[in-house]
Amino acid sequence: MAAVEVRHVMAGDRQKVYDLIADVTRMSEWSPESAGAQWLTGAPGAVGSTFRGDNRRPWVKWSTICTVTVADPGKRFAFAVRAAGRPVSTWEYEIAPRPQGCEVIERVFDQRSLFYKVTSVVTTGLGRRSVRNRRTMEQTLAALARFVER
Repeated sequence: MAAVEVRHVMAGDRQKVYDLIADVTRMSEWSPESAGAQWLTGAPGAVGSTFRGDNRRPWVKWSTICTVTVADPGKRFAFAVRAAGRPVSTWEYEIAPRPQGCEVIERVFDQRSLFYKVTSVVTTGLGRRSVRNRRTMEQTLAALARFVER
């Protein structure tokens, strides 16, 4: 299972940062790949709740179904991603206190099978997903920090 981790320190309150991250409907405000999200079942942000995540690249759009797996306010938020009924990845956001505010640690764990990795090249247009993930994760956390710090 391939994993990517990105860290970013920001001058923001842990709970406020958590609330922004756990409101997945706002992710497109920071992420260059997110095209939005919509809650499908359960209470928004609660463990077991599901949402549809819409994603985009310049020439392709796709959606996934996600289930919240961890919701520890002010500390950690995570969700499992599935597409076409198959596991795709797990995304996790850990928020640690720092003297300047907090550090957000964003992690993604790729859970695609070899077959799914090959076919997703066609659907997402990406050969090395981990390289793209690292770049977009860095951009996402930098944009989130700018929003929090303004």
